[in-house]
Amino acid sequence: MAETVHNRIAMLRAERKVSRRELADALGVHYQTIGYLERGEYSPSLYLALRIAEYFEVPTDVVFSIREFPRIG
Repeated sequence: MAETVHNRIAMLRAERKVSRRELADALGVHYQTIGYLERGEYSPSLYLALRIAEYFEVPTDVVFSIREFPRIG
């Protein structure tokens, strides 16, 4: 069974008009890492997950889940 970490990074970025490159620069990672995270091709370390949540000023469970997020709309 694959260990998938679902996330709302793309939604939060779009909502706040932040590009992948801007987010990556703020976090000190490569912009492609953000794409890998958004597509679920890469699971973040706990440290990176906490930093992403802090960047968006939301609790970690708003950004990440082990279950799929319900569709909005």
